[in-house]
Amino acid sequence: MKKVLFTATVDSHILQFHLPFLKYFKECGYEVHVATNGKETIPYCDKKIKIPFERNPLKLNNLKAIHELKKTIEQEKYEIIHTHTPMGSVVTRFAAKKARKKDHTRVLYTAHGFHFFQGAPLKNWLIFYPVEKYLSKYTDTLITINQEDYELAKAKFKKCKKIEYVPGVGIDKEKFDFPMPATEKKELRTSLGLKDTDFVVIYPAEISKRKRQTWLICALENLLKKQKDIHLLLPGKDSLHGECQKLVKELSLHEQIHFLGYRKDIPQLLKISDVSVSSARQEGLPVNLMEAMYVGLPIVASNCRGNRDLIQNDKNGYVIDQQDADGFSKALQELYKNQKIRNQFGKESKKIIQNYMLDSIMIDMKNIYHIQNKEEL
Repeated sequence: MKKVLFTATVDSHILQFHLPFLKYFKECGYEVHVATNGKETIPYCDKKIKIPFERNPLKLNNLKAIHELKKTIEQEKYEIIHTHTPMGSVVTRFAAKKARKKDHTRVLYTAHGFHFFQGAPLKNWLIFYPVEKYLSKYTDTLITINQEDYELAKAKFKKCKKIEYVPGVGIDKEKFDFPMPATEKKELRTSLGLKDTDFVVIYPAEISKRKRQTWLICALENLLKKQKDIHLLLPGKDSLHGECQKLVKELSLHEQIHFLGYRKDIPQLLKISDVSVSSARQEGLPVNLMEAMYVGLPIVASNCRGNRDLIQNDKNGYVIDQQDADGFSKALQELYKNQKIRNQFGKESKKIIQNYMLDSIMIDMKNIYHIQNKEEL
């Protein structure tokens, strides 16, 4: 039986983004293996392998991870290895070097957003760029999910056998195509302390420096104090250890900014919202905005890679310079005041997102997976 291996640093990456592809391989008769540094059960996975991947490139455990994964790869003789996450992919490509020649294993790497990008800190270019360039020659297919990364890879990674652009991991419409009557919407709003008449802004994302919720709170301070019916929902794991909550309390915005923690009902939360926002410093291709667009929400987003792939300024939202706090607030205020524009932008969001649906992405990925002759690459 043919075998395929998916690797990522953590279980959550596989669980959130790649289950449809594991399922696809199962249906094609493959034995599906997953290697992560985690213990969770993965659907459609025949064999789960724990490898001590570390997100920090300086951790010595990554050397141990290379050694352990190399033994597994040499033993299992995979036809395809599809690797994800920055350090997971570094470890995997080092570990698979011998198997590519000996067993003709194909190594695919999806870059979910290079750490080096326009405006990235110099240290990112000094640390991550040379590693990615070196390992590109041990990559049979490099898959990029935004235009900036694609153009950079095509220009710089000349030794990579094939470079593809696939716009994201796909939005699964089945997650969102369910009825939500007005009574259910009202119940959910009430459970969050919201009224029917409140204007709801949502930013589903891990609370972190990269997502810049601290900046967002400061940018919206005056608007929220002026318009008491505007509420900001912040569902997501808190990686700043209460820093944002402390700020909100200091600004006396605790009645309008709601920290919801990790939630499994993001589709429902999107359906009770009026606008989706993103203040991120960097993105690959943000699933939170794609999901908001599918629901039909207008967007206000920072001008960064990934965000600008999705948002067409003055068509389905507004793209605002990363340091323009006043501009961000004014854009949201414009949507707050003008329901006609909200409706118009929302309709455009639903049109634009059709190119990013799972059905379309799956076709692209099937074409990549089923290239049998490596010389054709």
